[in-house]
Amino acid sequence: MEKQPWLGKPLTDIVFILAPPFLSLLVVICFPEIFQDNTHMPDAWWVVLILLIDVAHVYSTLYRTYLNRQLYNRFKPLLIGIPVLALVLGSGIYLVSGLWFWRILAYLAVYHFVRQQYGFLRLYSRFERTPGWYRQVDQFVVYYATIYPLLYWHLHGGRNFNWFIENEFLISSSQPALRVASALYWMMLAAYACKEIHYWWHFKSLNIPRIAVITGTLVSWYFGIVYFNGDLAFTLLNVVSHGVPYMALIWIFGQKEAARPGSGRWLPLFFGRYGMVLFLGLIFLLAWFEEGLWDWTVWKEHRSLFSLFHQFPIAFGKPALALIVPLLAVPQITHYVIDGFIWKKGQH
Repeated sequence: MEKQPWLGKPLTDIVFILAPPFLSLLVVICFPEIFQDNTHMPDAWWVVLILLIDVAHVYSTLYRTYLNRQLYNRFKPLLIGIPVLALVLGSGIYLVSGLWFWRILAYLAVYHFVRQQYGFLRLYSRFERTPGWYRQVDQFVVYYATIYPLLYWHLHGGRNFNWFIENEFLISSSQPALRVASALYWMMLAAYACKEIHYWWHFKSLNIPRIAVITGTLVSWYFGIVYFNGDLAFTLLNVVSHGVPYMALIWIFGQKEAARPGSGRWLPLFFGRYGMVLFLGLIFLLAWFEEGLWDWTVWKEHRSLFSLFHQFPIAFGKPALALIVPLLAVPQITHYVIDGFIWKKGQH
């Protein structure tokens, strides 16, 4: 087989970066009674999907930023300024409108999720020397593969799930606009298939990871948002396809950087021979602590999981929540924003 542009070991890339969307869809298909049009997520699923993947992957950014001496020194103003700015702006917005705070955060999260897929496309295309129109087709496909399901969500409505809270997106039903968006989507799929056939005919090769990234993006977003209409199906396809590859990417590059001179004291500890336990243990612990604080102060939906926090019942008014909610959201906001800088060319 021709050489492929793997980021780490081929098996690591395949299992933890490329396969998650397809494995998630397989689970949904094999257990339709669990995922069909449900609006409630069982606690066990919540722990795995939200706590151990969604929230934990946010904290995995620590290994690429605050615990990476070279990257920290390079981005120090951003790494200090972004959390402070997020807290100040978030508190101001929340005081004006709690709904608009969550709405802005939801759209920021969507942008981050979309850009991650483009980022993986770029990583797996880094060795290709192809005509510009090849790259333009790939870029359009990976973007519209995410944008069309979001348009469907906005133009159709009637979804049994939310990104964060109910009514966070600006839903405006429009069947004519939806038909146009759908027609463009199917035309895009046809154009992409023709492009790959032409690529094979011209170069007599296939970039398997790049094709898998694009196809996985199509699968996770279309089936997670458009085809299925259940909170659990959406979360499984959305969170696993995003969080697991991101943590794998952090692990792959963390191992490379830990082996370099001047990597500091922390990276060799977390990316050494037995570092996987510490790598996951730290981010799982931070995720549990953050979600415990969320549940204690705001959501109060998983008392049995965070009974330690609920030993001290408490209720906050809006002024206090205007500080607490943005403060608890600082890690994910920082993750969304700084992620656009730490993977630039020359940072790995």
